[in-house]
Amino acid sequence: MAVDKELLELDLYALLGVVEKATDKEIKKAYRQKALTCHPDKHPDNPKAAELFHQLSQALTVLTDAAARVAYDRVRKAKKQAAERTQKLDERRKKVKLDLEAREKEANSQVSKAEEIEITKTLEQEIQRLREEGSRQLEEQQKLIQEQIRLEKDRIRSKQDGYGGHGTGTPKLKLRWKCKKEDETNGGYSKEILLQILQKYGEVLNLLISNKKSGSAVAEFATVKAAEMAVKNEVGLTYNPLKITWLEGQPQTSTVFADGTIHPHISQDSVVSERDYESLVMMRMRQASERQKLIEKMKQEDEEESCT
Repeated sequence: MAVDKELLELDLYALLGVVEKATDKEIKKAYRQKALTCHPDKHPDNPKAAELFHQLSQALTVLTDAAARVAYDRVRKAKKQAAERTQKLDERRKKVKLDLEAREKEANSQVSKAEEIEITKTLEQEIQRLREEGSRQLEEQQKLIQEQIRLEKDRIRSKQDGYGGHGTGTPKLKLRWKCKKEDETNGGYSKEILLQILQKYGEVLNLLISNKKSGSAVAEFATVKAAEMAVKNEVGLTYNPLKITWLEGQPQTSTVFADGTIHPHISQDSVVSERDYESLVMMRMRQASERQKLIEKMKQEDEEESCT
């Protein structure tokens, strides 16, 4: 990503809201938090939000590259020293500014003009290198942000489409299959196999296989629609079928009968067509692997950060 020289007039640490000694993890976490609030996908008609997002992205590019960060810190320090000296000068001292600067140079208390030119040149070289190479850190963090935005949109869309379920929490399913206690293969169902089976329908947040009761597990889905399709369509292994039932979050509607009683039933509108189902399965299979890696990496970074 190209880095604008004008951006270097800003304080990149203040722009991201981190201290000068911040680690790469702290910088990346701060970038994600701020970039999410001004992402162009969330503010398509706000040019100021797009400009801020661009500045944040370039700040991440410079500060997560070791060589570019060192060069930037040197320029920043020189400018800060010059600003402090100028601020301290009053009207009387301004008249002797040239003599004062000469004495400061002799005492080696300020950065010489030649040194300022040299360190600025170094930073410009690093910026040019980043422009040519691109920023792997920025690309990685923006993928995480896109995934967070996608998940937020999925949750909102699920509620708007009537898949919010009832009660609180995410939808959970009970899985059962035949398995003897002494069966080391667990009836053919390992955690990996169950995830492979269930992830065809959507994101599986958690999967817990019971240690006490053989042939039993609980699966937690990110959306009700995915859980509903698993209940409707999945049969498991042909030689040992799965029995899948709702544990929590089943979508319901109410029907009022002539006698005034209200009876809940599953909404027929929530059943997708076979064509929609096949298309969704193909899409989920392509996206599941990459999405899961991104989510796990984001959670790992946040957990590591909270422990420091």
